[in-house]
This record gives sequence, C-alpha cells and structure tokens, in this order.
Amino acid sequence: MKSPKTFDYILLSLLALIWSSAFFNIKIATYSYGPVMIAFLRIFFGAIPVVGLCLYKKIKIEAFSKDWYWFATIGIVNLVIPFFLIAYGVQKVQSNLAAILMATTPLSATVLAHFFADNEKINYIKVFGVLIGFSGIAFLFSDNILINENNFNSAILILIGSTFYVIGGLLTLKVSNKENENVTSSILIWATIFIFPLSIILSYFNPSGALAFTYDLHFSHRMDSTLAVIYLGTVPTGIAWLIRFKILKNNGLVFQAQVAYLIPIFGVILGYIFLKELVTAKVLVAVVAVIIGIYLVKRSDKINITSA
Repeated sequence: MKSPKTFDYILLSLLALIWSSAFFNIKIATYSYGPVMIAFLRIFFGAIPVVGLCLYKKIKIEAFSKDWYWFATIGIVNLVIPFFLIAYGVQKVQSNLAAILMATTPLSATVLAHFFADNEKINYIKVFGVLIGFSGIAFLFSDNILINENNFNSAILILIGSTFYVIGGLLTLKVSNKENENVTSSILIWATIFIFPLSIILSYFNPSGALAFTYDLHFSHRMDSTLAVIYLGTVPTGIAWLIRFKILKNNGLVFQAQVAYLIPIFGVILGYIFLKELVTAKVLVAVVAVIIGIYLVKRSDKINITSA
C-alpha cells in the first residue's frame, strides 16, 4: 500500500463527512416517512451506483450463486435491521446522539471479534479502550436533557443497531475472498428482496403506524424529507461505498478505519448546523470518550501485548 498523500486524507475526510451526514438526513426523512420506508429506499437507491459499477467494470455479481444464503443473511443483518432500528430510534432522538451511539461500532467489534474471529483477541489496552468508550456512552445516557423516559428506548435501539453492523461485518468474513463490489452488490440485492415485500405487508396491516411503509398512505410528503431519503440511498449508502473501495485499494484497511474518529465529530457539527440541535457538555464529553476509546482499541492492534 502506498503512503497516504494529501488527496487521500481529503478523500478520507469526505467519506467521514458523507457517513456523518446520514444521521441528520435520517431525522429529516422521519418527518414524512416511516422507518421501513426509509430503510427500503436507502437500500434500493444505494444499490443503483454499486450495481452500476459492477456492470461497468464487468464484475460478476454472485447474489444468486451457491453462497446466496450468506449474502441474504448479511443483507438482513448488516443493512435491513440496523437501517430500520436507526430510523426508528432517530424519530425521538437527536441525530447528533445517533452519530455518537453509532460511533461505538469499533468498540462492540472488539468485544465480539474476540469470541468469533481469528487473530482478533482482546488485550489490556483494548479492554481499557472499550471501557472508556462505553463509559462515555453511559455518561451520555445520564443527560436528562437529551435522553429521558420518552426516548430512552429509542436510544437503546440505535445502540442495538450499531451492534448488528458489527455482527454483519463478522458474517462478511465468510465471503471475504470475493471482490468488494460483488459482495456489496449481492448484499444490497438480497436486502432489497427482503425489505420490499415486508414493507408492503406492514403497510397493509398497519397503514398509519410507525412500522408502516409510510406514516399515512394519503400523506403529502415534505420535499425535504423526500430529498433526504433519496440522498440517504445514493450518497451515504451507495457512493460512500465506492469511495471506501478506492481508499481500501489505495491505502488499506488501517488507514480507512481512521474514519471512525471523525464521524461523531462531524455528526455533532452537522446536527447543530442543519437542525440547530442542542449540544450539551455531556455530549462533548461522550464524543471525546468514544474517540479515545476507539484510538486505544486501534492503537493496540499495532502493539504486541499479552492477551487478557
């Protein structure tokens, strides 16, 4: 891998900015659309640029090959479930809090990888990093101004959604010998196949409920919500993955993983700029704690330490 240059850092920052922008756009989308509809459109519009790239580069898409069940499972676990949980939770939680909660993914991955992945054993520094990171989250949950009895469960659902991302990542190791574009396209295809009929069924039995395809089949959708949900699919879900592929190819996984440090920072800033969301002292402390925790976890991978 080549040493990162200025352009590579710009590309990394752009990736972080795009992924961070998903949270306030999810919030805007919830003004008119239900969580299932948001999840469906994210997956559908996200598939378009990735599948298009495969067709352009003549990369074989193996969605219906002998490994179809892995693609289907990953699609459900890594896309459908977390996309739904995040959209459902953001209805009652500020988008900046969602960004912070989702930033715990590397911390959850550290714990789960210890048990389910080879050569990913936990050590004392990783334990310390995980404890600091989740202490920041616990401190955030003590902020009664932003998290209270009315939205506590919503915040927990977002945290659970981040864990499903980790589980999906571990499952992806089963098809890690295949090209990234092929894997992502196949996962998106199966996720679409699963969530589209599910959204229709939920709309039929509960047309105006929170789980429905839309909140109200006769509702006139706000333009900002419609633009937000289209953006969520094409940019943070589709184009961002293509940028990620380029970074991985040019600079490797370690460099790309540094995006985790920037997401909670950008998430808080964007939430404040576009939605005027409240930023309390506990939010800032939580951001710092999560970033320190992620740093220690990733730093420990470079140091040979006896496992705990």
